[in-house]
Formats: sequence, C-alpha cells, structure tokens
Amino acid sequence: MTEKEKCNTGQLYNANYDTELLKERSNCKDLCFKFNQLLPSNEEEQTKLLKKIIGKTGNSFVITAPFWCDYGYNIEIGENFYTNHNCVILDGAKVTFGDNVIIVTRDIPTGVIAVGNPCRILRKINNKDTLKYRRIDTKD
Repeated sequence: MTEKEKCNTGQLYNANYDTELLKERSNCKDLCFKFNQLLPSNEEEQTKLLKKIIGKTGNSFVITAPFWCDYGYNIEIGENFYTNHNCVILDGAKVTFGDNVIIVTRDIPTGVIAVGNPCRILRKINNKDTLKYRRIDTKD
C-alpha cells in the first residue's frame, strides 16, 4: 500500500519519502507561489489559480494572498468563504469549510483539539492521543 493510499484510508502514513506525494506538494507550492505573486487587482487570474489549487470551491469566495497549502485537492470551500492574509491550510487530510465561513481571527493555544465556527477548544491533547497518533520518523 502506498503512503497516499494509507492517508486516504485514515491510517498513519509518511509523506516525506513518497515520490507521488512529494511531487504533488511541489506542484501545489508552485501554484501557491504564482498566486501569491499576482497583483491584488488581478482578481480574475487569482480566482483561476485558486480554482486550480483547491479541490472544490463555491462560486463566491475570497482568499487574500499570501496563501499556502500542502496539496490543495484536499480542501473544499463553500459559498461566501473568506480568509485574510497569511492563511496556511495544512491539508494532508480532507479539510472542509461550509458556506458563509470567515476564518477565526485569533490563534488557538498549542496542544489542544479545537473545532467549529466560531472555533472552540474541546480539550487538551492527552497521552492517549500521543500513543494513538505517534510520530513516524522512518521510511517504513
């Protein structure tokens, strides 16, 4: 089973050595770089690039540069989505935003699990989480 297949089935995977995932991330970073270099007034080209980067978009959305993500195809945004400057979406797994979403304006503390809109802290990450989602440091 490839690392991408493991990821898609919710298993632990290592994206650091899988050539397919490395190529996909590199391609996405190139597209994000192009997006981030466009003039702010070039809204038509911005929209075209974002639709190329992001897996699924609504018709009405605003993402203000700079914007970065890992793969892009794992991101879905609904109608009337808005995020301001410096948005980073780590989409190693599926990330879905519904309609009428404005990204929360404050940071959340480290070491917590947080969800929702507005974002709320569910709980601190505990030892069971650490064991279940252990870090993978090798090619295996």
